[in-house]
Amino acid sequence: MKKISIRQQKLKNKISQDFYEINNAIQLLKETATAKFIESAELHVNLNIDPKYADQQLRTTVLLPNGTGKEKKIAVLAAEENLTNINSSMVDIMGNSDLIDEISKGNINFDLLIATPEMMPKLAKLGRVLGPKGLMPSPKAGTVTTNLLETLEEFKKGKFEYKTDKTGIVHINFGKTNFTDSQLKENVEVLLKSIEQNRPSGVKGKYFKSVSICSTMGPSISLDATKFN
Repeated sequence: MKKISIRQQKLKNKISQDFYEINNAIQLLKETATAKFIESAELHVNLNIDPKYADQQLRTTVLLPNGTGKEKKIAVLAAEENLTNINSSMVDIMGNSDLIDEISKGNINFDLLIATPEMMPKLAKLGRVLGPKGLMPSPKAGTVTTNLLETLEEFKKGKFEYKTDKTGIVHINFGKTNFTDSQLKENVEVLLKSIEQNRPSGVKGKYFKSVSICSTMGPSISLDATKFN
């Protein structure tokens, strides 16, 4: 059994309640973020779903009001005429056939790939390369679009895709521990509302099983899941 460090035990000892109200939970999250780097703020939601069934899957996008605190390298794949109006400050990599060639060689120097619909057939052969990395553009993720400018603005502001893992749990970074309390609260409330509004049709009864937040290296702080059902 892995031994808990003295530091981790001290942080765990700060958790004195079974459940916390959101404001107190965020204050505690910041108090327990004692690593030598700026930690991420994480939301973990265990849902009453079985993702192996089509009507119990959760996969959608959300735009956080205060972003995630992480800059993403964005690549755009589109025909030459669709790239002329794209400001280079909004995107890190642009291309069409040349970009496809680079990806096929394994040169993937981006965190997000946005494509126009006409480029998708050309990308199909790279599904085995992009798919496992979660980089394959899709309409559901908002990364296949006919409006490149609007889509780029949204992703630059902090829009991202999230989904449950195989066990029905959502793991999401909703900011950094150097955000203000109000910024973190706004972000986590938007996330919880998004999860609630995208409740799969196949869910019966209780939807939220457990809800918790933590910093990257900090202990789990539970919220009252009954408030979200």
